[in-house]
Amino acid sequence: MALDQETEAAAARHPASAMIGFIADVLVATGLQDAHARRVGELMVEADLTGADAHGIFRLPQYVRRLRAGGMNPRPDIALSRRGPAVAVVEGDNGMGHLVMSRAGEAAVEIARETGIAWVGARRSNHAGSGAVYAALPLPARMVGIYTVVASANHMAPWGGTDSLLGTNPLAIAIPMVDADPVVLDMATTVVSYGTVKGHALLGTPMPEGWMVDAKTGEPLTDPRRAKDGILLPIGGYKGSGLAMMLGLLAGPLNRAAFGRDVVDFNADDRTVTETGHVLIALDVSRFLDPADFTREVTRHLDDLRASARLPGVERIRLPGEMRAARRRDRAAKGVPIPEALMAQLDRLAEETGATRLRER
Repeated sequence: MALDQETEAAAARHPASAMIGFIADVLVATGLQDAHARRVGELMVEADLTGADAHGIFRLPQYVRRLRAGGMNPRPDIALSRRGPAVAVVEGDNGMGHLVMSRAGEAAVEIARETGIAWVGARRSNHAGSGAVYAALPLPARMVGIYTVVASANHMAPWGGTDSLLGTNPLAIAIPMVDADPVVLDMATTVVSYGTVKGHALLGTPMPEGWMVDAKTGEPLTDPRRAKDGILLPIGGYKGSGLAMMLGLLAGPLNRAAFGRDVVDFNADDRTVTETGHVLIALDVSRFLDPADFTREVTRHLDDLRASARLPGVERIRLPGEMRAARRRDRAAKGVPIPEALMAQLDRLAEETGATRLRER
């Protein structure tokens, strides 16, 4: 979820460095090691910088609750197990998902340098925020990144059903470009992510029809405060439901991680271990062609797509990653907008942990 224009315009902006420092201080006070707390802060704020506002600092109060309740391990022993020339599994020891996937990103790049491609699974993990943040980890090495995860709660039913047995199970793909913005797709397999629903609940704004339906009646559900009564709708009808299932099977059972009825709703349960599974794939572009040649070819096609004929009423053709890159430049320069409703929650965290309030940094 990116903030709408009106909310963003009204929100005070805060430097990314201050946000990272605040997150790190709160997490250290909650039991994390200094280096781990800062790394989590960096990855959370990267989500904020790129416009995934429901997956950055917005999630900090929830993470703190789970750490305090014992649902997550503040001091995990994260280990890598190589299972083959191009395959590895990260054992997360119930640590924060950001730390688990940071290690997976390092491993994916290391392995892909050796073999050209790496498939890194992760298990015993937790919610890690924005999928694009992890798909983008291989980009500095000029590698393609592909990421998916079993979402940390089930909010979708199998096509035609009413039981919430599937998550929003996202797919993120990041394609590196030399001296140009990467091409980045990050999408839930539902019409919107559940984080977007939570964002609407925080701000007190109704949801449009077409996001959720009442699980009992099938009628549109637009009140985000009643989200527990509804199910999210998949993208593309039965196709989205099928895609969520297949991605979930790859990130869940293949990693001996949770899927289906075994998924713990981390929104409602702060104590139970979630057993979250992820997948990160890294692909070395240089094994196919020179990265500069690849960039030129991709650019040629992107230019064709942008310049293609538009339907009536369409001002411009938008391509994956364009708004993400533009938003990141804007927020890196001017600060990240934080609505007052969220800032009030962060102020309470500061009071509880003894951290300096974000608005005072």
